[in-house]
Amino acid sequence: MRRRDFISLIGGAVATWPVATRAQQSDRMRRIGVLVGQDDPQGQATLATLLQALQQLGWIDGRNVRIDHRWSGGKAADMHKYAAELVTLAPEVMVATGGASLGALFQATRTVPIVFANVPDPVGSGFVESLSRPGGNATGFIAFEYGLSGKWLELLKQIAPGVTRAAVLRDPTLPSGVGQFAVIQAVAPSQDLEVIAINASDEQEIERGIVAVARSPNGGLIVTSSPSTLGSRKLIVALAARHKLPAVYFQRIFATEGGLISYGSDFLDQYRRAAGYVDRILKGEKPANLPVHAPTKFELAINLRTAKALGLTVPPSLLARADEVIE
Repeated sequence: MRRRDFISLIGGAVATWPVATRAQQSDRMRRIGVLVGQDDPQGQATLATLLQALQQLGWIDGRNVRIDHRWSGGKAADMHKYAAELVTLAPEVMVATGGASLGALFQATRTVPIVFANVPDPVGSGFVESLSRPGGNATGFIAFEYGLSGKWLELLKQIAPGVTRAAVLRDPTLPSGVGQFAVIQAVAPSQDLEVIAINASDEQEIERGIVAVARSPNGGLIVTSSPSTLGSRKLIVALAARHKLPAVYFQRIFATEGGLISYGSDFLDQYRRAAGYVDRILKGEKPANLPVHAPTKFELAINLRTAKALGLTVPPSLLARADEVIE
């Protein structure tokens, strides 16, 4: 989504959508803070989806609510800087778009309610006490359940049956990175695959790891969910193409940007659902009492151009299951 399209989308929504009667109407202006990651098409789509969902619930920016948002640019220092800045604006609720945003907001305040979306492991990361009873000032929607990680291995074997060795790109500093790899290791014997880990701490490490895997025959790649892999997606997709590695990714945007196949939660749906929690908090509910939910919508995307470049024939059964086929 280009910036011009994003602005038109929001402007058009304000002009054409009626004000819903479900939202609490009052003379005072309510306030919401939103910390977004990269100012790129995905980040813009995230913010647009959230604002649209809030409008449908009757919360109109500039009319009955002030929505302050900040782009972090994916840099940790900026993430914490803008999180602190948003807190000083005294919002009644804040929205975190992903684990890094949540970490920065959580460090900035333990009192202002936070609604998060697309966070891999909020319990393991210490953001909530449990999924059913968060217990603190944060609640929201997790990016996936760990069982999903085993599906990536199954998809790799389906689309590239000749693969015998799979490299797993993960961030070992995150609980989710450890958890995803553990599930993949457990599933690997049933798929007759050997798996090895590649750390994704920075782009140099990512490139070294992928190049090393490509030296052996019959290799494949699984890219697990983390801010580092998402931020380095163009490099990862380019390296997989250059070294002819069949790769499975955790989010649709990888496939639309040239990756072979992706399977994961519909990340925009999480922001529609997050708007519902923002609405409930503005109406008086506490995040401590709102359970954290797992995804309910998943999407499978296949890039046929990439499959052809790799010399792969996609099974008809897999094509029939796909939500999006890129030709």
